Amino acid sequence: MTGRVGRRRLPGFGPGDDAGQSSVELALALPLVLALLLLVVQVGLLVHDVVQVQHASREGARVAAVDADPLAARRAAQVASGLPEAGLDVEVRGRNEVGSTVTVTVAYRSPVKVPFVRFLTDVVTVTASTSMRVER
Repeated sequence: MTGRVGRRRLPGFGPGDDAGQSSVELALALPLVLALLLLVVQVGLLVHDVVQVQHASREGARVAAVDADPLAARRAAQVASGLPEAGLDVEVRGRNEVGSTVTVTVAYRSPVKVPFVRFLTDVVTVTASTSMRVER
């Protein structure tokens, strides 16, 4: 009877013996998954700031359309935004006689708030502009 001579296998090696493989895969994939999660959180915070700046621009234009004082439009935009005034710039242009168009532009320097995402950039500038017809 001729048979195959069996080879000696070392324990932990060979087909079907993948102990530790999933740990290595997790160690390789986890940093990437966490970085993507932090990036998604920062994008969500930035979207919130975009919505607030758009709202501030509309509110400033609404006040500028009925009030000749440009400071009233600036104050309305600052209050409506809910954002810190330090990074907020409000510009009112074009208000003349009734029927003309007034434009309010709001710019906000949104700081990156999530750690480990700051290596991309420190500040993102968000801008929104709204025009309305002057009523009074």
